[in-house]
Amino acid sequence: MSAAVLTAAPPRPAHRDPQVLRWLGAYTASTVGDSVYYLALSWAAVSSGSPAQAGLVMAVSAVPRALLLLFGGVIADRLGPRRVVLASDTARCLMTLGLAAVLLATSPGLWLLAAAALVFGAVDAVFLPAVGALPPRIAARDQLARVQGLRGLAYRMGSVLGAPLGGLAVATGGPASAFGAAGALFALSLPLLCALRLRPLPTGEKPPTGEKGEKADGPVLRDLADGLRHLRGHRVLGPLMITILLADLGFVGPLNVGLALLAEQRGWGAPGIGWLLAGFGAGAGAASLLLAVRGRLPRAGTTLGWTMVLGAVAVAALAFAPRLPVAVAVAVAVGLLAGVSGALCHALVQTECDPACLGRVSAVSSLGSLGLAPLGMPLTGAAAGLWGTGPVFVAGAAVCALSGAFALTVPSLRRAELPR
Repeated sequence: MSAAVLTAAPPRPAHRDPQVLRWLGAYTASTVGDSVYYLALSWAAVSSGSPAQAGLVMAVSAVPRALLLLFGGVIADRLGPRRVVLASDTARCLMTLGLAAVLLATSPGLWLLAAAALVFGAVDAVFLPAVGALPPRIAARDQLARVQGLRGLAYRMGSVLGAPLGGLAVATGGPASAFGAAGALFALSLPLLCALRLRPLPTGEKPPTGEKGEKADGPVLRDLADGLRHLRGHRVLGPLMITILLADLGFVGPLNVGLALLAEQRGWGAPGIGWLLAGFGAGAGAASLLLAVRGRLPRAGTTLGWTMVLGAVAVAALAFAPRLPVAVAVAVAVGLLAGVSGALCHALVQTECDPACLGRVSAVSSLGSLGLAPLGMPLTGAAAGLWGTGPVFVAGAAVCALSGAFALTVPSLRRAELPR
């Protein structure tokens, strides 16, 4: 057997790559910590004020996230995604542990909780683009779709584990205990992030200025404009950003506000909401598992377009499900179809974008779901109060269907493929 054959080892799959597993462990710990933190914050806010005041405290973190998210993408590209994620989780660890110490010593007013939520939202604005920019720096290009599947599974695990863990911590020692648990989880991610070793950027790409210790030069707005020009001139990424934004705007309102209103109107109560969310989570988890196992789906652009259209039909059908078991089955279908289309969108962003610009591009792709759509939730509730949940679900589904139809009518996006 020749030396060339002996040395030509097959590429290591993502689920066996120590680098990917370290990143996945850190991301899971951070995601669980997020869930515990938000539960602790909501409980502390309800205990310190009225329900309306508590809702305001929970909502304020969306404001700095929406305002600063694009600039967070610039920071991720300038300083390097690993450093930004590491600094963000360190800041969140110190902040939550500080809140735990304050709650043990005294009963803070709502102003302190609102200030903490604002800081947390600002940190999220740099954390989220950096997380999106990390996978191409730790995994081979043909493994990025599988990494997105693993990330989806980690996110679902964080949501499933975070709520009961936070509830147990609150029941044991109050919000202070829950904030302490969140801080410990953020701390758990730090040694895993420190152990990451990033792949070099492809030849010809400009390295992030912070990776080799150079000072960042040039105005931030120029870097942001460069990233937006990269999007506008890219045959796949430009249309893909429009598709993602439309899907987020149509999906977030009905699924976050509409489900609670639907369960209340049908008399399903809180258990009904739980079953609907569980059905959606099971479908989305199955989609992530599919991509994690297969590694890629053929005809990615066409598949994401049709799954968005079919998912829109399922979203509209939710409002007219006559009984809870039927609604749960429809929620599973919504989760499965949305999970496939969402994972394919993220995978195409990862594989089509130049790694040196990925922080800025990830920020743009996240702006709809994490920045703009949450600010529209009060409008969704008001519209449901005026016209009922049925029209709200149908209107949201129409926007989702428009996103899928747009993807199918743009030839460059429709023909987009994931690498083999």
